[in-house]
Amino acid sequence: MGTAIIKAMNAQELTKKLLNSEELFILDVRNTTEFNNWKIEGGKTEIVNIPYFDLLDGIEPALNQIPNDKNILVVCAKEGSSIFIAEQLIEAGRTSIHYLEGGMKAWSEHLEPIKVGDLRDGGEIFQFVRIGKGCLSYMIVSNGEAAMIDTLRMTAVFNQFAKDKGVQIKHTLDTHLHADHISGGRLLAEMTHATYWLPPKDADEVSFEYEALEEGKQIIVGDTKILIQPIYSPGHTIGSTSLIVDDQYLLSGDILFVESIGRPDLAGKAEDWVADLRTTLYETYKNLSQNLIVLPAHFGKVTELGEGGKVAARLGDLFTSNAGLNIDSDDEFRAAVTHNLPPQPNAYQEIRQTNMGRITPSEAEQREMEMGPNRCAVHDK
Repeated sequence: MGTAIIKAMNAQELTKKLLNSEELFILDVRNTTEFNNWKIEGGKTEIVNIPYFDLLDGIEPALNQIPNDKNILVVCAKEGSSIFIAEQLIEAGRTSIHYLEGGMKAWSEHLEPIKVGDLRDGGEIFQFVRIGKGCLSYMIVSNGEAAMIDTLRMTAVFNQFAKDKGVQIKHTLDTHLHADHISGGRLLAEMTHATYWLPPKDADEVSFEYEALEEGKQIIVGDTKILIQPIYSPGHTIGSTSLIVDDQYLLSGDILFVESIGRPDLAGKAEDWVADLRTTLYETYKNLSQNLIVLPAHFGKVTELGEGGKVAARLGDLFTSNAGLNIDSDDEFRAAVTHNLPPQPNAYQEIRQTNMGRITPSEAEQREMEMGPNRCAVHDK
């Protein structure tokens, strides 16, 4: 009988291990379909999938695949199955056994705040990395005020961060109508008495009031006048709008990522929007300062995480390294972004309806709708 004690590892602790490239062996006991669809990746992790039901008659099938000299983390959907399997491993004499607290549901919702950099008049910009799902939100802070961009559903995290920084959230902005996750922008605006901004061309069917996010508007954060300048950049959606912040940063929404480009098909209009996407990437973005630092709304692969977990790249460098920005002909581009795309995000139609304010799912339903990876990018197959 082993003398070790089962321990919980929460999502924040797991994130730190991944970002610090600590060695960790993960035993994922979800069914194979769920595992193949979405798994924990990054750092120096090794992972094996042995479904829970294959271990009910005994833990022996797992023992041969689990090393003796590494920390072991057992993972399931909600934590219950992983606790049971972790206990079996300890009874079999294994040590350094943990289970993921809250399971993959908790992993999906964890946000890791990372400072991107300083702004010219004394402000700061922060990136919130939803490492389990690949979503990115941003907070711009200046002189006691803040603006949130592409706010995620976990609004309490942003509220607390603003309080800790001693700032008042004055604006929340969505670069487009999201289809892979539920926006928290409107709710956060209501909670903080802020102004909620949305591109009007994405708002034809919304059931709420908003401020039009469009070219010609200048959103000021703090007395130091850190400007957020909208740039119309359709292609992922018809209303997609990028933001230039402080003449330093390009918040590209789901148009441009570090290793890929946005997909045009999540509203069922891929053939209509392909030309818009190419124009945005190959003309609008090409005419911007190539020294702008691109800050996307998502990442698709853990290889896109840089130092400290930050997801960012210089625009000029992306025109060299990003395959989606180096397709010669219109026909090749059309084929690349409309054929052989990854599966569409989980419940994306219901998520779009929620973000329009047309349906109001419960908190539990929202969590279920968001399970799985984001799939807003065109990735090489």
